[in-house]
Formats: sequence, C-alpha cells, structure tokens
Amino acid sequence: MAGSSSERLYRQAEKIIPGGVNSPVRSCRAVGTHPLFITSGRGSKIYDVDGNGYIDYVGSWGPLILGHAHPEVVAAVKAAAEQGTSFGIPTAREVELAQMITQLVPSMEMVRMVNSGTEATMSAIRLARGYTGRNKIIKFDGCYHGHADTLLIKAGSGAATLGIPGSAGVPPDFVRYTLSLRFNDLEQVATVMQEQGDDVAAIIIEPVAGNMGVVPPKPGFLEGLRHWCDETGAVLIFDEVMTGFRVALGGAQALYSVRPDLTCLGKVIGGGLPVGAYGGSRDVMSKVAPLGDVYQAGTLSGNPLAMSAGLTTLKLLSEPGVYDQLEERSSYLFDEMSRLAAKHNVTSTMHRVGSMGCLFFTDQTVVDFDTAQTTDTQRFAHMFCAMLERGVYLAPSQFEAAFVSLAHDKEDIEKTLAAANEVLKEI
Repeated sequence: MAGSSSERLYRQAEKIIPGGVNSPVRSCRAVGTHPLFITSGRGSKIYDVDGNGYIDYVGSWGPLILGHAHPEVVAAVKAAAEQGTSFGIPTAREVELAQMITQLVPSMEMVRMVNSGTEATMSAIRLARGYTGRNKIIKFDGCYHGHADTLLIKAGSGAATLGIPGSAGVPPDFVRYTLSLRFNDLEQVATVMQEQGDDVAAIIIEPVAGNMGVVPPKPGFLEGLRHWCDETGAVLIFDEVMTGFRVALGGAQALYSVRPDLTCLGKVIGGGLPVGAYGGSRDVMSKVAPLGDVYQAGTLSGNPLAMSAGLTTLKLLSEPGVYDQLEERSSYLFDEMSRLAAKHNVTSTMHRVGSMGCLFFTDQTVVDFDTAQTTDTQRFAHMFCAMLERGVYLAPSQFEAAFVSLAHDKEDIEKTLAAANEVLKEI
C-alpha cells in the first residue's frame, strides 16, 4: 500500500483532520498501517481509490446487514431525498419505523429517535436517573456505550485499541457516579447491589459485548442483572446498538429471553445512515419531554432519509428465512476459521453470536475485558495486513467484531477461508 492513493490521501488528511480520520479506530495504527480510502461498495465488496476490491467484513461497523448499496435501500433513500432531506417537523416515516420497532422488540413500548448510538445511550442514562431519582450507574469493563463523558471508563473498542483507559477532558466529578464492574461476574454485581443498590439508577450493558471482540454473556448473567434491578428498583438498559437486529430479529434480548427496561438501538435501524433510538416501557418513557421532565432533543432526529433506509431494511429482514441464511453462512465461516487455526497450531479461540464473530489469539477462555486483553495483538495485526493483501477486509482492531451480511455468498466465504488458510499457516 506504500505510495498508493490511499496513503497520499491519508497524509493530506493528517494535516487537516486529527489523526487523519473522523473516528480513531479507522486510523489503522493498531495494525501498523494506514487506512484505505473507499470510493464505493456493492454487495459484499468495497473498492478503494486505487481500484482494489475487498470482501468486506466490517460493513460500516455492523449496520450493512443487507450488504453495500442494496438496491431497495438505495431506491428508498433516493425517493426520500427527492421529497426533501430534513424538515425538523414530524413525518409519517418516523411513526412507521417506531411502530415496526415496537412490534419487533416487545420491550420497547415507546421509542424516541436520535442520531447516533452515543445519543441513544446518553439519553437512556439521563432518563434512568430522572425516572429513579438516583445518580449512580453501573457499566462493565470493555463495554463501549459511546463517547458521553460519564461512560468513558474502561470502554473497550477504540479506547482499548489505542491503549486509552478513559479520556482527557472528562472532569473527575463527571464519572464519580459511574461504577465499572467485570463483565460476566455476577458475584461482583451482587456485592455492589447489596451495598449500593438503593443508589443505583441503572445497569447498562452490551448483552453481547462487541467492543472487546465478541464476548457472549455466561448462562444466567443477564438473568442475574434483571433480578438485581427488580430487587433494587434500578433500570436495566440493554445497549443493543450493535446487536439489535444483528444477532436476531428481536436483538439479543430475544436471543437470551431477558427483557430490559430500556433498549438502545442504532446501526441496522438506519440501513447505513446515521441513526439511533432508545425506548422501553410506557411508564419509563413517559418521563421524556414533552410528556415528562427529562429533556432530550435533536434537529435531525427522525430525518426522512434515515427513516426510509431503516424501514426498508427492517422489512427485508422480517422476511421468512433471513436469519436462517445468516446463521448458516456465519456458522460455516467462523467454524471453519477456527478449524484452520487449530490445523496450523495457532493458539486461538473463536467466539460467535449470530452473524458477529471474533478470533482471539490467546489460550485463555475469553469471558471479560481482562481475558480479552491477553490476546496477541501483534499476531492479529499480522493477520489483518496479510488478509488485506489477499483481498479480505477485517476490522483494523482485535477488539472489534467481524460481521457477515446477507450479501456474502458461498464464493466470498470460500475465498476468505482460502486466504485465512494461507495466513494462519504463516503466523
């Protein structure tokens, strides 16, 4: 990639954009290279400014479950744009998408649209505090809930990739009410809730942690969180920005049969456009202005472009057999990847939930942030670069998921496995 158009653009970008990127992980510093600059995507492929094509397992970090530039999504966005891109006034599409979400995710009796996952989690935390009259929140090490001040503690994802445990610019008083516990450690949760439960407004969690790789909940862990919230009156918040409509049609809460009080969504519900949403029981959501005294607003919230893309995406995902296809393709890809690693005596463990997967280069059982960090990040960096040379684009971070889309066909998967076979043989 040395001397490529992507490299030249990156050097130019570094002069006018911090780090040359508009989101830290994109810089590819953790894998020892510079980012690709993309001109287009179609189906399972992306194409860079030098004309190279890659089988893409990032999918804009998860939302492109139908693949790039799906014809029906593109048509819906075009039609919406021709009528106007934004009004700051309600449209019928907002109501339609909200109705569809509440039908597919029964815990969300009411829903408020926002513009990003960060907005959704930030708003849900504020709502939980307003609803309970309490200040403290519990999150879990390695779970990333956006870059709101109160949540940037042991936040996984880009912070873990760059070795940043928190963030400069966040006053200590802003995080004094945030408790960060070990993921999958129900005993620790029980201890804290027994001692401080009356002061805890909410427990927020990625029900499948997707920002320290892919780490599923242990059996009983999510049920235990539900129990302690019921015992103390705290609000249980599922951050399903990544898992919502990705691991199952009803999200992780449908997969594990645990009902949260509030759910945060993003990514898939916008079909690739900027979007977020939070929602829950009618009782809790009735505290949101203008019904209640918890204020949240946004000029572009519910804009017609994102609503149209989201509606089309969810309608297509609701068709019979869609998630069976995703499960079949994903299980084959990740199971075979794991088999190849074992064949070549590469110390590793593969995690998969639905169409999300991650190969950790460690001999540890990965159950939390500490065990995820035992992975060999240099070995991952070698794999990233070697797969890229072979036309396969993975997330440029060990602490992110690979995403399979409905556009990945058998040929894509076989090419990916052939490349992986060569790469795992040499590392």
